[in-house]
Amino acid sequence: MSIAHCDLPDISVAHSNLTVLEGDNVMLSCNGSGSPLPEVDWTVNGLHSINTHQSNVYWPNIHSINLTLVNVSRDDNGFVLTCISENVVGMTNVSLQLAVLFPPVILKLDEPERRHHTCIEFTVRGFPHPTLRWFHKDREIQQSEYIRMEMEYYQDYLEGCLTFENPTHYDNGYYTLVATNPLGSVTKTVHGYFLEPPFSEDDAPTAEDEAKRPDEDSFGMSIAVGLAGFGCVFLIVIFVLINKYSRRNKFGIKGMNILFW
Repeated sequence: MSIAHCDLPDISVAHSNLTVLEGDNVMLSCNGSGSPLPEVDWTVNGLHSINTHQSNVYWPNIHSINLTLVNVSRDDNGFVLTCISENVVGMTNVSLQLAVLFPPVILKLDEPERRHHTCIEFTVRGFPHPTLRWFHKDREIQQSEYIRMEMEYYQDYLEGCLTFENPTHYDNGYYTLVATNPLGSVTKTVHGYFLEPPFSEDDAPTAEDEAKRPDEDSFGMSIAVGLAGFGCVFLIVIFVLINKYSRRNKFGIKGMNILFW
């Protein structure tokens, strides 16, 4: 059946995708046309940013509605905005995704925890997704089978672990995470303590001890050599005396031996 002036509504928006900086203001326009004149509106349920709607009708068959977002929030990154045009004949809609750019922030950086492997757990947020770098004792960590980063992406979140395979006391110290994207960089540090050193700090050799050690060793060696030399001289003197007196008292010694028997 053909009915005059009765058409399925049409719809159009000014953007197919929308990328804005956090804190910006933006206005979106949606136009619906049809006969009868359609109702047009934006669905904003769950939107965090402040928003206002302004409706304009252009007779006979165009209904336009402007959506203004004020101080766009990072919590609206990835939000899908949908405009709906509807009359008695039917409904038409169009959607676009909001992309909110913001600098990275480190939401979580925990001390090491023993699991299947030892893990420093972290959560970083930022868009575009930031690159992550780790530092230990002011040196960037080069990942290997013994220490590596494992993470997953969820929307604009990066969650994961800096994983250690059998860490020792050499791995003790401060670990710094650096997250960077085109809008900025952020750092955060956590202390990692994995294993007791084989000696306490009080027993550990100091620089002064190391400096004195060569002199002490040479002095001890000199004493040992002197004692050994003195012992050799003493044994030679005793041997000479015994040999001398044993010749002089040869018969006396024999007489004593006969008397003893």
